[in-house]
Amino acid sequence: MTFSIISIGYNLPVNTSKVYAAEKQHIAKQGETIWDIAKQYGVPIQQLKKVNDNENNVVIPGETFIIPTSISNSDKELLSRLVHAEAKGEPYEGKVAVAAVVLNRVHDDAFPDTISEVIYQDNQFSPVDDGSIKQPADEDSKKAVNEALAIQGYTYDQLYFYNPSISSSKWMRTLHVTKIIGGHHFAI
Repeated sequence: MTFSIISIGYNLPVNTSKVYAAEKQHIAKQGETIWDIAKQYGVPIQQLKKVNDNENNVVIPGETFIIPTSISNSDKELLSRLVHAEAKGEPYEGKVAVAAVVLNRVHDDAFPDTISEVIYQDNQFSPVDDGSIKQPADEDSKKAVNEALAIQGYTYDQLYFYNPSISSSKWMRTLHVTKIIGGHHFAI
């Protein structure tokens, strides 16, 4: 099925079999990749490729990409604040991994189904208990959330993290640690 749609300020690609609602569009620049675009907007790579019927990962300069909404702005902001509070002073990779833990929990049957429910689940994240989650996120934390969203399904399968130098949880120490980044241990 082919659609030709004309709309003021919004162009859908011609010859697409589906029509997607999009809040944004992106004009590809020379040297950009699917990864660059996904990371910039915080959209899972697979979702970006699907919406734009891009199976071969090729980005042509001047090509218009539809940028689908992956999570709400309020969820992105909440997750960024959690990352900032949990991983302040940690390497950037650790900030991405903290965001990925929350996203992994949303998709795991053992945890709640939304970002806010995961973050506010009782006794899960100390910044919720001590109120530091209310502090604004820095730019690195916001970028880390976008990157974690972009790589969903490709890496970071951990569901837990803790800092052994400050955590008193004996249960956390029984988990299988698969990665150590900075002061955090990430586990499944």
